[in-house]
Amino acid sequence: MTLAPDLVAQIVRLHTVEKWRVGTIARQLHVHRDAVRRVLAGNHAPVHAWPLRASRIDPYRPFIEATLAKFPTLTAARLHAMVAERGYVGGASHFRHLVSTLRPRPIPEAYLRLRTLPGEQAQVDWAHFRHLQIGRARRPLMAFVMVLSHCRMVFLRFFLDARIDAFLRGHLEAFAGFGGVTRVVLYDNLKSAVLQRHADAIRFNPALLALAAHYRFEPRPVAPARGNEKGRVERAIRYARDSFFAGRSFTDLDDLNAQAQAWCLGTAADRRWPEDGAWTVRQAFEAERGRLRALPEHAFALGERVAVTVGKTPYVRFDLNDYSVPHTQVRRTLAVLADEHTVRILMGASEVARHARCWDRGQQVEDAAHVEQLVEHKRAARAHRACDRLAQAAPASATLLERAAARGENLGSITAALARLLERYGAGALQLAVLDALARGVPHPNAVRLALERAREAAGQPPPVALVLPEHVARRDAPVRPHALDSYDRTPPSLSSPPENSDA
Repeated sequence: MTLAPDLVAQIVRLHTVEKWRVGTIARQLHVHRDAVRRVLAGNHAPVHAWPLRASRIDPYRPFIEATLAKFPTLTAARLHAMVAERGYVGGASHFRHLVSTLRPRPIPEAYLRLRTLPGEQAQVDWAHFRHLQIGRARRPLMAFVMVLSHCRMVFLRFFLDARIDAFLRGHLEAFAGFGGVTRVVLYDNLKSAVLQRHADAIRFNPALLALAAHYRFEPRPVAPARGNEKGRVERAIRYARDSFFAGRSFTDLDDLNAQAQAWCLGTAADRRWPEDGAWTVRQAFEAERGRLRALPEHAFALGERVAVTVGKTPYVRFDLNDYSVPHTQVRRTLAVLADEHTVRILMGASEVARHARCWDRGQQVEDAAHVEQLVEHKRAARAHRACDRLAQAAPASATLLERAAARGENLGSITAALARLLERYGAGALQLAVLDALARGVPHPNAVRLALERAREAAGQPPPVALVLPEHVARRDAPVRPHALDSYDRTPPSLSSPPENSDA
């Protein structure tokens, strides 16, 4: 903090003329002691030294300094325990304060101001801007920021996650907004760009390498712990927080991105260019635009692709929600290709379903046609055997079912009723009764039953009785083949009468 000139003059006067101590000046002027010392050191005023009182730590000072020189990050608590074992009896809080004055300070490092050529470099980073509550889902609001290093033109785009597909989409929209591509794109060591790093050995994200190969730029990560190398995107993020996002209201993500685009092309582009105060960022960008490399003829293919497995219900799970597919795709492995607006479900190269993406959680996103197809399939499966049997026994029943369906009747109950009439009256009688009901224009089982009863009464037949025997009784009621009885009418030879010419 910079002190006012009159306060600086007062501090110097009180110390040199009135002989006030540093602590007295700090208390009376309500200024920190370190600020008073800086003022006196900066004005080369002599600091009056008074003899210091002896302290309990003095005998242990050489040991503490030697230990901190060897282990600079050793905690004050551990040092206190070490000197306590050597006879120190002072308190821990006072010892901690004394150690802070003896601990070696790192030497401040000076940095050169980095300058880049026009069209040479862009810097990219993610920034987290609070969360959005969408239904039951709490989604992070992530900002993709790209800055042209020479002219400081900013591109700002918000997403509801920081996945690789959003990372790549941010590049595409930034390149399209700038109208070209820089030769180098600088990244922090974020996972969207660098998967693994060991010293100078770097393993880039394969998706980023594919994007770089398509647009012909060099992805370059900064050195570890060297945030100053991408300070322009860091300052752009801070500028976006303070100038754009603070206190801003919006209805949804599309509205926020529309406002961000207007801010980038308006307020952010009209600010002063740091390299030359006579120019604006917009003017510097217009001069740099011609140095950017041209965009390729075809855009890079985007979309998050995930393999999914369909269970016994016709839905696939993607990003906390279920999306419907045709019932013919159950028990199969499909692919989901999704962007921020659409979810496409693919079987190989063919699309089997398409839905609007839902950013809520625990929702079932359904296509009405998928549900209707499944319902019709289940109904057809239940009535399949009965319909086949009726079609073979009484072909006119197919016409009756078609007319009943046109009237909105329940085909399942009609099929079951006709099947029961077939069991009782037989195929021939049922065919004639169905024809009679169709001739009367009443495609209903009751009309068929009435026609069967009239035909039975006209023939003088008794009412049919549907007798269904239990299975175990039906197995016992097997036909018995009777034996031939001719052998019982024969007389045995020993019992027949003697011959007439015998000598009896």
